[in-house]
This record gives sequence, C-alpha cells and structure tokens, in this order.
Amino acid sequence: MSTRLAVTVSVVLVGLAFLAGILLYPQLPDPMPSHWNAAGEVDGYMSKFWGVFLVPIVSAGLVALLVAIPSIDPLRANIEQFRREYNVFVVGFVAYMDFVFALILWAGLGGTVNMSSALIPAAGLLFMMIGWMVGRARRNYFIGIRTPWTLDDEVVWDATHRLGARTFSVAGALMVLSAFLGSAGMWVLLGAILVAVVIPIVYSYVIWRRRHPAGSSRTDHPTGGGSR
Repeated sequence: MSTRLAVTVSVVLVGLAFLAGILLYPQLPDPMPSHWNAAGEVDGYMSKFWGVFLVPIVSAGLVALLVAIPSIDPLRANIEQFRREYNVFVVGFVAYMDFVFALILWAGLGGTVNMSSALIPAAGLLFMMIGWMVGRARRNYFIGIRTPWTLDDEVVWDATHRLGARTFSVAGALMVLSAFLGSAGMWVLLGAILVAVVIPIVYSYVIWRRRHPAGSSRTDHPTGGGSR
C-alpha cells in the first residue's frame, strides 16, 4: 500500500468517526458509557462530549504521529524498506479504533454489546497484523521490538524480529481463541500477551550476550541511516 493511499484512507476513517459522532450526538446519553469490566459490562461513564469525541481525537493524533515517524526517525531509510507493511498497519490500526468507537456509540444508543467478546478477537487480528509487520521491520528507533540490545546490534534486531513475528502471530491467534473459552479465556489472553512481549525481549538479551560476551571488544558499531 502506498503512503498516499494509506494517509488518504486513514484520514477518511477518522473523518467518518467524527461525522458519526456529530450526527448521533443529539441521540446519545449524558454521561456516556466509557468503561467495561472483565465480563464486558458497563462499569464507568464520562461526560457526553468526551465520551463521543475522545476516540476520534485520539485516532487523529495517532494518525498524525504514525505518518510523521518515518520522516523523523534517524534511520528512516531503513523504515522505507518495510514502508508498505507499515502503511497497511497504520490503516489497520485506524480501522480498529473506528471499530472500538462504533461499539461505544452502539452502547450509548442502548444497544446490547459485550465489549470483551467483541474487542478481544479484533485485538487478536491486530496482533497478527503487527506480527506480519514486525517480521519485515528493519532497525529503527520507533517501530518494532526496541530493546537496548536490538538497537545496539543489527544482527540481534533481525533475529529478535524473526522470533517476534511468530510470537505476535501466535498471540493473536490465541487472543481470538480466548473469546470463545468463557472464564478460562482471560488466562489464555494474559498468556498470549506474555508470549508476544516477554519472550522476544528476553531473547534479544540472550542473543546479544552470546554475540558480546562480558569483557569482549565490540567489532560492529551501528551506523547511521543506512539499510542492512
């Protein structure tokens, strides 16, 4: 997906969210439901304005940040090597935020929705998309599994991200599955997040230590914005 298309689609999705909020505003309650417990039931509220427009405002800010990142990263040349995947992720993330917003509006209008059952599978799909992008990510300062050890050594970055692509994909699949497991699903969900996040972090340190034993001299200093 080209950058221009990704930006256009993202702006349209954010605009549609604002438009929906404006059109439905008179019909929505004050306060608006804003928080759901583990059972998917409403247990928190906020003022009508923020309940309606907080998600679109946050989405707009995140789109601006995600669009700016490839231009401000000192290793932006590396980001260009996986820019297509990054652009797809940006659009997918904005679509996810729109889905969250649609559920909030539906609940505000009196519709019945179990937020956990609806959001967890969607979050699982987002995790799988992240895994797809991570597997193609090149070393940079904003996107990917950015530990001191991956940023220090490009070989460690590549090895960690090959593993991270698998752990995020597996975690995403487990998150989708957890939505159908009742009370046991929460444990599967927590395990999935741990699998996705903790294992690559630990792995990056292990690989870095193998390549740089204590007391050894460094022979591979990271350079500027070049590609691998």
